[in-house]
Amino acid sequence: MGRRLLLLLLAMAAARAPTAQAWGKEGHYMVCKVAEGFLTSEAAAAVKELLPGWAGGDLAETCSWADTQRFRYRWSSPLHFADTPGDCQFNYARDCHNTEGEKDMCVVGAINNYTAALKDSSSPYDPTESLMFLAHFVGDVHQPLHCGHAKDLGGNTIVVHWYTRKSNLHHVWDVNIIETAMKDFYNNDVNTMIEAIKRNITEEWSNEEKQWETCQIRAKTCADKYAEESAALACKAYEGVEQESTLEDDYFFSALPVVEKRIAQGGVRLAAILNRIFGNSRVQIS
Repeated sequence: MGRRLLLLLLAMAAARAPTAQAWGKEGHYMVCKVAEGFLTSEAAAAVKELLPGWAGGDLAETCSWADTQRFRYRWSSPLHFADTPGDCQFNYARDCHNTEGEKDMCVVGAINNYTAALKDSSSPYDPTESLMFLAHFVGDVHQPLHCGHAKDLGGNTIVVHWYTRKSNLHHVWDVNIIETAMKDFYNNDVNTMIEAIKRNITEEWSNEEKQWETCQIRAKTCADKYAEESAALACKAYEGVEQESTLEDDYFFSALPVVEKRIAQGGVRLAAILNRIFGNSRVQIS
């Protein structure tokens, strides 16, 4: 096989591979910044102790790390999503496996397994990597298209135009909606958008926030519930979208509240998981 043909085939395969970058860097950063404000003092101290030196003591700085490792740790690729047949529902037994049929190989299985690893001091997994994987995957499971339809790789093969720019439906939800919101409403400042989401948690969503944290399953997590929510939201994200659709204001203004709320829920729930692992006395959001 000629080198040029080999490179072309590799590029085509990469283009069709399910993306591992839910929310993009900014979205993952937001999820973890929200989480930081809900950590107990015990959990915050334990998290800080586990963080790598390059993070500067900031959990949010590590929350895109798992995306940078998907070629180093190729086995981790299916852990970023939990695609479904398109019935708007997530079923763990049916949907949580890789292409070889290996069980627990989806984002829900990853959240459960890395939570268990952090709880178990005898776990063979590196606790710093477990923390960074967990923080990332909790963000992933809250991005609706990471529980999208298997037939189109979670919207990756649906080519659309985001206003005048070519994109795909998955990338719209990963990156484009957030980028447009930051440009139009937040002066391209991620921290300003984070503060707006925090205000919504304490004001608009204050009656719901306690329910977001609640999880009666002590042995694992409630990640299957989060995937069920995303699978239902994904079906709405597909509505009216076809190959080469142009998505503009109508789509943006219907999707943005969903994106902001899912970032908020991801942050609150990540903190709840870490608090159950490391500490119990909750502090107020700051």
